[in-house]
Amino acid sequence: QVQLVESGGGLVQAGGSLRLSCAASGRTFSSYAMAWFRQAPGNEREFVAAIKWSGTTTYYADSVKGRFTMSRGNAKDTVYLQMNSLKPEDTAIYYCATESTRQRNRPSQTPEDYDYWGQGTQVTVSS
Repeated sequence: QVQLVESGGGLVQAGGSLRLSCAASGRTFSSYAMAWFRQAPGNEREFVAAIKWSGTTTYYADSVKGRFTMSRGNAKDTVYLQMNSLKPEDTAIYYCATESTRQRNRPSQTPEDYDYWGQGTQVTVSS
């Protein structure tokens, strides 16, 4: 049974930092890309960041580029999202997900291409 469990969300002032973690189990995650998405109330789920199955390359939405950093743990079954210089518009529920296609050359930025999701963790940035 595949499980993804996020942690690390919370309330932070604008300009602050948070580090999200996603612990995965039940699959050989070293063969699949993983990603972070977020969803704010009334909005669609949007892509935030992804890391290639090999762990060699990361991709970011323009809105977070230069502020967020995604990484993978040595055991390949944990991913992190370091979020710096947070803004009120970063407020959302953040989800980690694993891609359905094994060893895709470039991770998808479309939620429909991800088959397993965590329960989400709330990030709230106050102004």
